[in-house]
This record gives sequence, structure tokens and C-alpha cells, in this order.
Amino acid sequence: MAGTSISQQTKDVTAQVSTILASQDIDNLSSAEREVLATIKSRVIDVRLEVRDYEYAETRAEQLTHAKAAIKRLKHLQKDILKLSEYGLFSAVDVAQLTAQTEHIIEQLA
Repeated sequence: MAGTSISQQTKDVTAQVSTILASQDIDNLSSAEREVLATIKSRVIDVRLEVRDYEYAETRAEQLTHAKAAIKRLKHLQKDILKLSEYGLFSAVDVAQLTAQTEHIIEQLA
């Protein structure tokens, strides 16, 4: 990940989450699982947009605002991934890898 932009790292996380979720048969999921799945799909898009806005911010104040929002969304994303792992939609390896990647992004934004 060294030398990779925050935006690219976020796109990588988004792609990994989307790939895992795309393999799920939505019809076989409970309503609670579908709700978390919909939330996580929305959240990965929001995270990517916040990071993009962070990188394109013209002032430090704007950058800090977007960084704070992105960090908050990334932490919620981590919780959503963990919640979906309880339903078996993410493996322990997926959770560990995605958590490490999101933590790395959070560190760079902080």
C-alpha cells in the first residue's frame, strides 16, 4: 500500500467489499441481513466520495471536514463488515484484511 493514494486504497476496499457482496444470493438472506447489506453498499460509496472530496479540497479546513466524515464512515463500515461476518457473508480473513486496510486509510486521514 506504500505509495498508493488514499483514493486508490479506498477504491480497492470498495472493490473488495463489492465483489464479496455481489456473490451473495439476496433472496436467501434474512431481512436483517439484507438491511445491513444495503447499508454497507451505500456506505462504501459514501466513503469513496468523502475521500475523493478530501483529496480535492482547496483549503485545510475543507480537508479536515472531509477527513472527519470519512473516518466516521470508515469506522461504521468496519462495524458493518463485522456484523455481516456474523451472518457468514464475510470470512474471518476478509474481516481482518478489510479492517487492516480501513485502519491504514484512517491513519492517513487523521
